Amino acid sequence: MISEVVSHTISDATKARFAKEVAKYPADQKQSAVMACLAIVQQELGYVSTESEKVIADYLGMAPIAVHEVTTFYNMYNQQPVGKYKLNVCTNLPCQLRDGGRALNHLEHKLGVSMGETTSDGLFTLQQCECLGACADSPVLLVNDRTMCSFMSNDKLDQLVDGLRAAEGK
Repeated sequence: MISEVVSHTISDATKARFAKEVAKYPADQKQSAVMACLAIVQQELGYVSTESEKVIADYLGMAPIAVHEVTTFYNMYNQQPVGKYKLNVCTNLPCQLRDGGRALNHLEHKLGVSMGETTSDGLFTLQQCECLGACADSPVLLVNDRTMCSFMSNDKLDQLVDGLRAAEGK
């Protein structure tokens, strides 16, 4: 049963979105909507908490650990609050050979945080990620799991960060 506190973290509108996703599958396969439900929660809350995983598990008739396994397997699900701009730098071997590590180090220095941390103003979270499928374009990074940035020299990294800061008036 969903506790009172947890049920308030997931809005009725979100639950309606869950129902739309579940309706896409045969009744006996509603667990197939787990990734969509995780994405919906993240859109609403900014991350997927353990409590949210339990709500999704209850809704889909799954064991909470099964939902947690999906959350932790994929890079796109934030398991804790992140900055407004999540910067995922590819550090797989092909990108490392083409300055992926240098790009990550440059961003750590520019932002004043280490990989996995969020800036004190809450604007940027810096992460490394698995292959983005653009090895020839390295160094590459993904902004907010949506926008791919390729051939990221130090100058282009500076322009990206400075541009995002300027858009926020900071």
